[in-house]
Amino acid sequence: MRSNEDNFIQRLQRKKEDALEFIIDKYLPLIKGVTYKVLSPLDNDGMIEECINDIFLSIWNNSSKFDGDSTDFKKWICAVAKFKAIDYYRRASKKVEFTSTDVELQHGMSAEDELIVSENKKELIQLINLLEPLDRNIFVMKFFLGLKTDDISSKLGLTRASIDNRIYRGKKKLYNKVNPGGQL
Repeated sequence: MRSNEDNFIQRLQRKKEDALEFIIDKYLPLIKGVTYKVLSPLDNDGMIEECINDIFLSIWNNSSKFDGDSTDFKKWICAVAKFKAIDYYRRASKKVEFTSTDVELQHGMSAEDELIVSENKKELIQLINLLEPLDRNIFVMKFFLGLKTDDISSKLGLTRASIDNRIYRGKKKLYNKVNPGGQL
């Protein structure tokens, strides 16, 4: 028996490896998005990959503590990912200490500029959350995770043209939300 939408939680709790594979296939873009959002200021891809692996290990080891349906499961793994990424961020930020001049020299941005960029990212994420779930996943994969259109199309089982069309329509929808009555 293979894991599917209806039985993956029970199979995970019984430590069936195919359940973990199902979860990785289904939730990897979400986990990457959460992890990248927290750890991207550190700009360390190796740490992000290590954190993602640690998140899935934690989900595997603590699956017996979960009690709920697939909607609750999605919220639960997002919380696990967020807190695990925050732990990694704290550990890494303790190891690396910069003076304020080092930060400005390295990034070329002042604290005010970084705050503005951070606020812009938050606004962008709020806007992307207005999109349909499939379009939201495409945007996260394309613009946050940096996947190529061909990779996204094979992952989602859609044609390249379909991905491009969804990106175009999504951009147009987001533009119209930001600029009501404006033309793209």
